Amino acid sequence: MIPLPWERLLWSGRSCPPRPTVRYFLTDFRVVRAARRHIREIALHDIADVDRSQSRIERLLGLSTVTIRSRRGEEIVFRRLRRGPQLAALLELFAGEPLTDTTVEAVRAALEWDPRGRPAGRRRPLAGAALLVTAIAAAAVGLHGKSASVPFAPDDPLYPDGQKRAQADITAFMQQQVMPWARRRLAPIVGNAERVTCETCHGGRASTRAWAMPAVDALPAPDLRAQGWEIYGGALDAQMRNAIYGYLAEPDKQPRAAYMREVIVPEMAQLLHRPAYDFTQTYEYNRSRRAFGCYHCHKMK
Repeated sequence: MIPLPWERLLWSGRSCPPRPTVRYFLTDFRVVRAARRHIREIALHDIADVDRSQSRIERLLGLSTVTIRSRRGEEIVFRRLRRGPQLAALLELFAGEPLTDTTVEAVRAALEWDPRGRPAGRRRPLAGAALLVTAIAAAAVGLHGKSASVPFAPDDPLYPDGQKRAQADITAFMQQQVMPWARRRLAPIVGNAERVTCETCHGGRASTRAWAMPAVDALPAPDLRAQGWEIYGGALDAQMRNAIYGYLAEPDKQPRAAYMREVIVPEMAQLLHRPAYDFTQTYEYNRSRRAFGCYHCHKMK
């Protein structure tokens, strides 16, 4: 029986086109693939890796395949899902840090959000922190060139053609576009949609600071010098160093960091009509393209 009397059903789905005998489930305790009477399951706390991939046909149809692997080597595959990126990111979040106060409504809202224009993804292991760190290290050590500045786009909601909009227009954009998205997407982080307010991103007494960003407390900052990166890798500018911090959070914060990287940053960038921060490029490259990244909201130490 799914769900069991003591667990909450957070999501259920099927392949597209549907296979009548196969269903997929996510509860606050486990992830389940049910095919007739044959059931395969992995407890959330036992998830070791979550991958999302797309075949050519899936990419054309906007579908994804999500593969979940346990620490004991078991594997469950959810095929041809319409909400693959969202489900994969939530699984990554729940695997490392189960949120006991996350409501069914918050999870459903997060899974339903699908901004237009999201690029089709290629295979991206969400739990491959080591590979991500390696890519960032290479960028930090080897790429420090200058890039020509790209002007603000005419449809930039805050600075069209580089001219700041009137405060009333910015406030309307935040209320009508950003807040509905934020309530859906940040609900799994803060507990539920009702807890998401303007202060969640802008910090306390934001109106007295003219809503200046960044405002959120700084991310955990590991000692790069102790690890030898700044000794053997050459000089790192402060912005690149802090970009790396987001990928080297303490192990108990990695799931949240992955969720923020995989979901929050790219989708907020889309709302702003800007590119998401590309960690394989230099800080100068990203800044010149008005890329949106972690430190638009989080303070640097």
